[in-house]
Amino acid sequence: MSNHQKRLSAPNSWPIERKEETFTVKAGAGPHGESGVPLLIVLRDVLGYVDSRKEARYALDHGSVLVNGKAVSDEARPVGMFDILAFDEREEYYRVFPGEGGRLSLTPIDEEAASSRLGKVSGKTQVAGGDFQYTLHDGTTLVSEDGSYAGGDSLVVDNDTKEVVAHFPYEEGALVTAVAGSHAGEIGEIDEITVTAGSGDNAVRVAQDDGGFETVEEYVVVIDENFTGDDE
Repeated sequence: MSNHQKRLSAPNSWPIERKEETFTVKAGAGPHGESGVPLLIVLRDVLGYVDSRKEARYALDHGSVLVNGKAVSDEARPVGMFDILAFDEREEYYRVFPGEGGRLSLTPIDEEAASSRLGKVSGKTQVAGGDFQYTLHDGTTLVSEDGSYAGGDSLVVDNDTKEVVAHFPYEEGALVTAVAGSHAGEIGEIDEITVTAGSGDNAVRVAQDDGGFETVEEYVVVIDENFTGDDE
């Protein structure tokens, strides 16, 4: 199987130039599905910390790059929305955040903020013993005795303990960002949630200072002001 991905057919979320070269690195198996960006692209094309795949492998072999609190050794490891990248030797920390047009971008954060990450609840089941298992947007699962979290809510999870340290309900008045569609990267408050009968997508009206926009429920993620990067 090829280790290369044609740039023109890469997902729109990948922060790469489409016409400079024909190929780029292919994402390996892991979280975020097809939208996950290979770590090599982040290190080389976004941050400019390495010039080649060989240099990236050298840096990763020395445990100098952490994703969500864990050292990563695979340069093709997918990185995606709300992941935390830490470079302890440089004392640099970033949150992967949806940028304008849906391209993933890096928001600088401090070391304390890098100790946890946000996830959108995409699934919930009750398991043996009465606890609840939650599936997050990137495929991560966690088990909690708290059954109050619902689909569409956002949870902030500690990278070390995997415990939920904050909960943002999906409801009218919540602060959200659009992560896909024509309004990707925009931020506002939920003004109205319209439930669509049958198999259609629920619609969400998002209010902003200069008006607002409407999108589908799948495209919005609840955040709080600490996730926008405005106060950095």
